[in-house]
Amino acid sequence: MMSREPEILGPGAMKAEAARGNPLVVVHRRWLGCDVDAGPIWPKTDQDLTYRPPTEADVGPLLAWRNRPEVSRWLLRTHADEDAMRESLRGPADPDDHSFVALLGDAVVGAGYLHVRDGMGQDGETEHARAEALLGWNVSPSHWGRGIGTRVARALLDVAFGELRLHRVTAGCFADNVASWRVMEKAGMRREQHGVQDSWHAQLGWVDGYTYAMLRSEWRAAR
Repeated sequence: MMSREPEILGPGAMKAEAARGNPLVVVHRRWLGCDVDAGPIWPKTDQDLTYRPPTEADVGPLLAWRNRPEVSRWLLRTHADEDAMRESLRGPADPDDHSFVALLGDAVVGAGYLHVRDGMGQDGETEHARAEALLGWNVSPSHWGRGIGTRVARALLDVAFGELRLHRVTAGCFADNVASWRVMEKAGMRREQHGVQDSWHAQLGWVDGYTYAMLRSEWRAAR
């Protein structure tokens, strides 16, 4: 499970901002459900899994396994607060956040996180603005070993490079979190950085970290 875990935020529409021409909203109007041909990104189905935006009703079932020690061991935020998560879902949506919950039937068995951000670039240029994203996921321990993490990661990459047409996606983990970096490799991402003792772990002290990445050109070539 990922150690770099963005916040879960709700999918409420920001049509007033879009109408005023806010460029960050216009870029992601498809996800916001505004009047464009493509429609919202989520929900999607993947065989027996359904990916849809999180709701308040998902908070309890999600945190029931997300805060368990075997899951939070490899997360940077070791405890997610239920009240804070519910409050975030009631507030205005972040147009750069494309999180979802993964359902198997009616059960919340996973969550995916995709947060769009600026890439590195020189001032005065715009090509790098909102050109990349940070990817992450969690899976319920009762469903480990079934390939759900890899499927979630692939779904996020497909959205990032397909609907959102981003240039680059990155993800990170503690080097000792073997299950996490194996998922990234199965999803087609490549290891591009090995940070030596660049990450603090509450139980292990200073440990190594990995950064993985994929470019849109690599994603297209692999299809």
